[in-house]
Amino acid sequence: MDKKRKKIIDFEEYRNYFNDPKLWNKIKKVAKKAGIKVVYATLVLYYMSRDPSIPAKEKLKIYGALGYFILPTDFIPDALMGLGFTDDLAALIWALYTMSGHITPEIEHKAEQKLREWFGDYDQSEIAGLLPMSTETEEEKTSTD
Repeated sequence: MDKKRKKIIDFEEYRNYFNDPKLWNKIKKVAKKAGIKVVYATLVLYYMSRDPSIPAKEKLKIYGALGYFILPTDFIPDALMGLGFTDDLAALIWALYTMSGHITPEIEHKAEQKLREWFGDYDQSEIAGLLPMSTETEEEKTSTD
């Protein structure tokens, strides 16, 4: 393989666009339009970015994906109905998969709590399978609800 082959999207370049206020403003603006999956993936990554056990170098992947989500200019404009957030979701899922070993039950729980706060009671099937690996069994999840 050609080592000079360029990545389609270099998420590293977007990490400088991430900061808490911009992220929360973007979520507030687009939550219903983007959908529960995009918001959940964003929340999981956000809470991972706050986890002191994750090395700073690894967090750069998270910051890149969240920075890409924040920016209004990306491959597929957010204004396109039905398609606008597919590239954002792809960036978020890429980060989730590359960081899957760092997803803890606590992080999942915080993200789910915030999701309930914003979306009310939601159908768990809407976010099922989004995370690359579940850190809890279904039995453990039901016993804590």
